[in-house]
Amino acid sequence: MFKTFLIKYGEIGIKGKNRHLFEEALVRQIVRALEKTDGDFHVYREQGRIYAEAEGLFDFDETIEALQRVFGIVGICPVMKTEDKGLEELGNDVIAFLTDVYDMKGKTFKVDTRRARKNYPIESMEVNAYLGGRILDAFPESSVDVHTPEIMVHVEIREKIYIYSKIIPGPGGMPVGTNGKAMLLLSGGIDSPVAGYMISKRGVTLDATYFHAPPYTSERAKQKVVDLARQIARYTGPIDLHVVNFTDIQLYIYEKCPHEELTIIMRRYMMRLAEHFAREKKCLSLVTGESIGQVASQTMQSLAATNEVCTMPVFRPLIAFDKQDIVDISEKIGTYETSILPFEDCCTIFVAKHPVTKPNLNVIRRSELKLSEKIEELVQTAIETAEVIHIE
Repeated sequence: MFKTFLIKYGEIGIKGKNRHLFEEALVRQIVRALEKTDGDFHVYREQGRIYAEAEGLFDFDETIEALQRVFGIVGICPVMKTEDKGLEELGNDVIAFLTDVYDMKGKTFKVDTRRARKNYPIESMEVNAYLGGRILDAFPESSVDVHTPEIMVHVEIREKIYIYSKIIPGPGGMPVGTNGKAMLLLSGGIDSPVAGYMISKRGVTLDATYFHAPPYTSERAKQKVVDLARQIARYTGPIDLHVVNFTDIQLYIYEKCPHEELTIIMRRYMMRLAEHFAREKKCLSLVTGESIGQVASQTMQSLAATNEVCTMPVFRPLIAFDKQDIVDISEKIGTYETSILPFEDCCTIFVAKHPVTKPNLNVIRRSELKLSEKIEELVQTAIETAEVIHIE
């Protein structure tokens, strides 16, 4: 019965004169998502509505899963699409719809009609009353409940007539590509993939930078990050992942700087490098998975120390999240099981036993002066040898 899906959106509806631009972006993202399914779909806009219509055979569950990964969608409604053949025929269609979808015995229902086509001969309330009567005649053991019905029968009268009763939740947010581009600092942990998901939910396109430290981190650790990038790319669209060899920089910092400051100084050089690639890719900001107080490098003082080396904004979508909040989202988006695989990243390998939690910026800057002999050369080498992996 269902070959057409009505796509409901949220915030896009309040975008005024720019609304059509956001609708067009959402259509593009829906097309991209459905191209990865087995079906062929025609996606189109009509009077403030977006529809995806199957042309031939398709997998219903696969289609719903694909649409539930498209930011900007708040509801997915499988609809019965019919021609306008008059009120009596509409009643027949509604009864056929309910017969196919539900066991109506003892069920409560309500009819909600919307007339986008104002030249329809009778008003919405009259349609509701007529269809309600037809349903009671067809299913005498059912009853009307206008407050908390078990089944809400939606009827939209447009050029065609659309009948539906289920609204499957979408991810919400804004269509990817409507709010610029950012560079995600992606590690193998739980937090940064969730941060990437959260920022893309606001319409931001992503690229990513990963800091690899062979031989202290293995190829399996690198593959873990590639897998995480692939998992979040299902929501965000294609990602260019920059794999930066950070070993020589870390060893030099380890040799020259106080060990309690290692994490902060390493983090500052990560931010500098990530910002370099962000500018190359025309990104407008950096994105990290940091949350206040979660670890020593994420106290307010530590975040201020790492921010100081950046000239572009640093967005931290998880800044006020509890760890369990982050874990819950990672489980929902499918990254958790990969994130907890036991392959160390470069941050955990070189962590100090007693890291400074309230770094003094002047002290950190003085420590960095000890790196002046070789650090610029090492940074340039890291830039020139970075590997870029395109993730679909």
